[in-house]
Amino acid sequence: MSQTQLKIGAIDLFKETEQFYRDHIGAGAIASFCGHVRSHSKSGRVDYLYLDWYPGFSEKTLDQIARDAHQRFSLLGLKVVHGCETIMAGEPIVFVAAASDHRRAALEAVDYMMDRLKSEAGFWKKEVGEGGEVWIDPTPQDGLDLNRWNEK
Repeated sequence: MSQTQLKIGAIDLFKETEQFYRDHIGAGAIASFCGHVRSHSKSGRVDYLYLDWYPGFSEKTLDQIARDAHQRFSLLGLKVVHGCETIMAGEPIVFVAAASDHRRAALEAVDYMMDRLKSEAGFWKKEVGEGGEVWIDPTPQDGLDLNRWNEK
């Protein structure tokens, strides 16, 4: 079962982690990843990140990425929670967890999900801080990270 959710503001990391573990108590492996808003970038100090999204479209992209991961890996469960709007530096912005019978599937599913989210999710990111307002695009490395899944 896949669960995806957009949340206004920062994610309650402890609540999301605890609930996922409770929901998958019989799994042989659980892997998770939490991304935080960086406090610095090339343009200097970052005060917060603003994530804009298109209601309906953004949720569809999250759902599709989750469905693809669920089909690609032998998963018992998958959860993606992504923050939107204003998220302060240091706060959690994304939580991804996967449960499976064996560790490899859970670990790879989380890695795959993050590579897809970085490049394909329907979000527009703007850093705000010392360097003013800077829109963030996927990097060439994000593209390389995503392409490696096409090789497997």
